[in-house]
Amino acid sequence: MALPRIALFTLGGTIASLPTKGGEEAIPTLTADLLIKAVPQLEGLARLEATTFCQTASGDLTIETIQSLASAIESCFVDGVDGVVVTQGTDTLEETAYLLDLLTSQEKPIVLTGAMRNAGLAGADGPANLLAAVQVASSKEAHNVGPLVVFADLIHLPRFVRKSHSGSIAAFTSPNAGPIGWITEGKVRIPLAPKKRTHPFIKSATGSPIPRVALVKVGFGDDLEILKDLDQRGYQGLVVEAFGGGHLPSGDVEHVSQLASRIPVLFTSRTGAGEVFTATYGFAGSEKDLLDRNLIGAGIFDGLKARLLLILLLRDGATRAQIIERFS
Repeated sequence: MALPRIALFTLGGTIASLPTKGGEEAIPTLTADLLIKAVPQLEGLARLEATTFCQTASGDLTIETIQSLASAIESCFVDGVDGVVVTQGTDTLEETAYLLDLLTSQEKPIVLTGAMRNAGLAGADGPANLLAAVQVASSKEAHNVGPLVVFADLIHLPRFVRKSHSGSIAAFTSPNAGPIGWITEGKVRIPLAPKKRTHPFIKSATGSPIPRVALVKVGFGDDLEILKDLDQRGYQGLVVEAFGGGHLPSGDVEHVSQLASRIPVLFTSRTGAGEVFTATYGFAGSEKDLLDRNLIGAGIFDGLKARLLLILLLRDGATRAQIIERFS
């Protein structure tokens, strides 16, 4: 029986990094072929087709980069590959995963992974994560669920996954849902696979400019006056990470509500888990007050994912009603 064809796209990050000569600071230098050579167990697992897509810190990736990656991935599937693995830096891995969830429509597996320890450190986790990612991408279990994040032998959905620790090798969690599966002794288990994709495919025009959407987290005693003329500085949308179930300081609500009359303003919870309320509280600055002032509740979305979805919706010319529907 022929081994599955798996396309590997590497984008840099810690998994592709080595310390510089004479120093301890690591930079992305390893190519896709070198990452494969570091994991001999891959040889009997899949026929890997390696592409060094870019070599960068993940904080330098852009929506345009990931849109180009999505197109390259779609082309690979047209060419007959059985699955795709993407490696990159962990700082923005959750955002890349969610963008691919929105921008690809394939039933075959797309799996993202990375590393917390570079290849020059004792206990580097990159090889194990790459092996697990290829195992998932080669598995029938991973079909029809959309892109997945595989890290430390756990399998996560892009919509829920978050990098929740700056240094731990178990840096990724899914606070609202938990992992949907795992890998044990090379066997892929996804007992909690969703019945359907968590989000419909968005066909976002590659030639259109990327709308500017700001993401702001509210702090204790904060002053949001700086936001009142955000649209005059070229922004087309705003996502506010609010207190608790979706609350803002009462003295600042007017600034935000004026802005919401001109551009879409979404509010999420800054807690990192749960969803924003709709009708629990009625004080000034409560979720009910914000909704009455034309702000849009982002439901279960965290700020990072809400911002990305709003950007693509605005790019596609979505109406206010369509935006509300997608976040409901």
